[in-house]
Amino acid sequence: MTITSDSVVTLHYTVSAQDGTQLDSSVDKEPLTVLLGKRFLIEGLEEALEGKEKGEQFSVSVEPDKAYGQRADELVQQVPRSMFDGMDVEVGMSFRATTDQGEQSVMVIDTSEEHVVIDGNHPLAGVPLSFEVEVVDVREPTAEELEHGHAHGPGSGNDH
Repeated sequence: MTITSDSVVTLHYTVSAQDGTQLDSSVDKEPLTVLLGKRFLIEGLEEALEGKEKGEQFSVSVEPDKAYGQRADELVQQVPRSMFDGMDVEVGMSFRATTDQGEQSVMVIDTSEEHVVIDGNHPLAGVPLSFEVEVVDVREPTAEELEHGHAHGPGSGNDH
């Protein structure tokens, strides 16, 4: 069966930064199972999967615009330390912040006695990614999966 949008795809992957630093991998773990076309994968990887079949292995490079986007300087802000009311704030901590655009994850990237610098960019924003992919299985989705908008079963995170 050929992969199309709305196919349930089970795959193994390894993703690396352009410099070869491995960022994540499902190899030696349970493969990932997703319902394609529902934005569970980055756009560039979904596009690369379309047309492939069970058993295929391939490599694909994905530019930031089809991954986690470009970095946006306006998402880096210096805020008063008092906003963290008595918390022991350290570089690398993540928080949920309420913004004009709704809830957003931010990471602390710098601190001083008076201020905290937070970054609302995804950690991989602006980073070209390289994937090594093996298509383990392809199948039609069940009516329930289509209704729920996600794959069910092992590797899907939705075992209901």
